Amino acid sequence: MLQIRWHSRAGQGAVTGAKALAEVLAAEGKFVQAFSVYGAEKRGAPMNAYNRVADEEIIDHSKEVHPDYVLVIDPSLVFSGNITRNEKPNTKYIITTDLSKEELLKQAPFLNGKEVYVLDCITISQETIGRAIPNTPMLGALMKVSGIFSLEEFLEGMKKILKKFPQKVIDGNNQAISRAYNEVK
Repeated sequence: MLQIRWHSRAGQGAVTGAKALAEVLAAEGKFVQAFSVYGAEKRGAPMNAYNRVADEEIIDHSKEVHPDYVLVIDPSLVFSGNITRNEKPNTKYIITTDLSKEELLKQAPFLNGKEVYVLDCITISQETIGRAIPNTPMLGALMKVSGIFSLEEFLEGMKKILKKFPQKVIDGNNQAISRAYNEVK
């Protein structure tokens, strides 16, 4: 079973991103879960969203996961929360930051020796979607790092999910996904 944990602040789209990922994977016949854990926090409060993906029915409904991938949408959460909790030996970290990977590892030495990927999902979303909602760029980075889907397959799946929105929104999100796919390092 593939397990993903999202770290973000309320309002950055982690819950929507987790649900979109689940919808695309479910349409391909996977068994999926997408859920979040947060209380009555205001916009901007730290929160987590989760995905589980499997080829057979998922009977585990606990809130805690041992992530294969940790997606950090808000760069400050690298330093304020324990993004490495319950990690596996081969957990991969995809982190939104304007820092280079080397600079990030100097500032967050607890990530040294781990498989870390970086990109600036906030800038990508501002430039493609017009708003700082970094969830869809993070999905593009996840597709590249994980290899779950090819970029083309994932974009087709996202078009179906976004079909209720104006074409400008669909195009902006697909540009964000494609750009993140190509820029993650």
